Amino acid sequence: MLAVVKKPRIELSLNGEGAKEALSWLSKKFKITVIDPEEESIRIEDTDFWQEMQTNRVGNLLAAARLKKGLTQKQLADKASIKQNMISDYEKGRRRLTKQMASKFALILEIKPAKLQ
Repeated sequence: MLAVVKKPRIELSLNGEGAKEALSWLSKKFKITVIDPEEESIRIEDTDFWQEMQTNRVGNLLAAARLKKGLTQKQLADKASIKQNMISDYEKGRRRLTKQMASKFALILEIKPAKLQ
């Protein structure tokens, strides 16, 4: 089963023993919509979430890599010798990420530059 929390947006796939108990516990804190894959199925490419992610793919990849590394925008900016608002602009898609900056971020975040393209 797929459980979707509307705000904050969280998607969980619950399977196996204890799935219903976990869902019950989550529903005490969040409003949950349960989608049974046998009843309703939709391609991920057709979801609003996918469309939103694709409109700013590079910015979302940068933000994800930064968060995975445990850095704030300010910390990443300091390591890259740029201002924090530039990181924000990259992540929100207001600034185009050049190959040179992608390489610099990749080095700092310890990932391959291709992960930011």
